[in-house]
Amino acid sequence: MSPKAAPKSLFEKVWDSHQVCTQTDEHPAVLYIDRHLVHEVTSPQAFTELRERELRVRRPDLTFATMDHSTPTVPLGPDGQPVYTSEDTRLQVQALQENCAEFGIELFGWDSPNRGVIHVMAPELGLTLPGMTIVCGDSHTATHGAFGALAFGIGTTEVSHVLATQCLLQRKPKSMRVTINGRLHRGVSAKDMALAVIAALGASGGVGHVIEYAGEAVRWLDMEERMTLCNMTIEAGARAGMIAPR
Repeated sequence: MSPKAAPKSLFEKVWDSHQVCTQTDEHPAVLYIDRHLVHEVTSPQAFTELRERELRVRRPDLTFATMDHSTPTVPLGPDGQPVYTSEDTRLQVQALQENCAEFGIELFGWDSPNRGVIHVMAPELGLTLPGMTIVCGDSHTATHGAFGALAFGIGTTEVSHVLATQCLLQRKPKSMRVTINGRLHRGVSAKDMALAVIAALGASGGVGHVIEYAGEAVRWLDMEERMTLCNMTIEAGARAGMIAPR
């Protein structure tokens, strides 16, 4: 009688189902990416690299862009145009518009009712789903883990690699389970829960790990609270945070 296989965590299930090539001592794993989210700050150099190497975007249908970090929240100016805080922010937004048009990527721009914070926009539009791999050039991409997705923040070089191949080179992180039992008292929020976890682990306690949150207190969190908890996982130094959907 063969021994039972060790049970897998949610992270391990998602990771294993998306591996194109397993990692070796010499090479990281190749991980297929279901959704690539793009904004104006970390993408200009990535698109420039594609252009210089004469590469196209491998899956524009799985790539979604929105104006986020550099867009003003003040009303339009007297000329009906956005009022930017600097010339650099204006150029970043202009570059995103031009790059998305050139490479055929859907952009939720000024005229789109779907434009917004990139970690909120994707869940609202149903682009974030359980069991997916999601990347974005932003460290707090871990927010999407609230929906049972494996979501990484990536750097600009990795952004260009995902644009060109729809895959990510990645060393497999370790898995850490954080169980929080009981019920939150009135006035205690998911952010307080996240700060308590960080206090227990330390600011670097999650380095090299994907943290999976479990327990009664986590099960009772609504989706906004789950997003907050996963978002702040990065502040403990972890690679990502995840919560199993229910």
